[in-house]
Amino acid sequence: MSIISPYIIAGILGWVVAQSVKYLIISVRKRRLVSLRQLYGSGNMPSAHSATVVAVLVLIGLIDGIDSGLFGLAAVFSSVVLYDAMMVRRSSGEQGASLTALIKEQKSNVRLPRVAKGHTPVEVAVGTLLGLIVGVAVYVVYGGYTVGL
Repeated sequence: MSIISPYIIAGILGWVVAQSVKYLIISVRKRRLVSLRQLYGSGNMPSAHSATVVAVLVLIGLIDGIDSGLFGLAAVFSSVVLYDAMMVRRSSGEQGASLTALIKEQKSNVRLPRVAKGHTPVEVAVGTLLGLIVGVAVYVVYGGYTVGL
């Protein structure tokens, strides 16, 4: 029996791997190592939100079965997170960028808002694929871990 739940490990690992890949992609694009703040920033490729929830979803499916109530709950939760990353957060991020541009253009004294970027469908798809890989990898490392053993 493990000290730490494999479900938690899958979620944390999904996030860490996605954020690390994101950092590498940004650094390669800029041809230099970027600020470590990029390790926890929102937006960009791949979606860490997607990788995190899908890694846990896949592990639940492999351990508990896709007919379990826990898998059903995780599937609904994952769907909401994926939709939110692609539609709601992306839309609010675009609105925030427009608002920031307007404030700067008007030379207003209004404090600039923090703009959290959302994700494109491709970024969510790549995050989802990454989460699938991480979920399967955690399952394999735990040797087909069965709850209760």
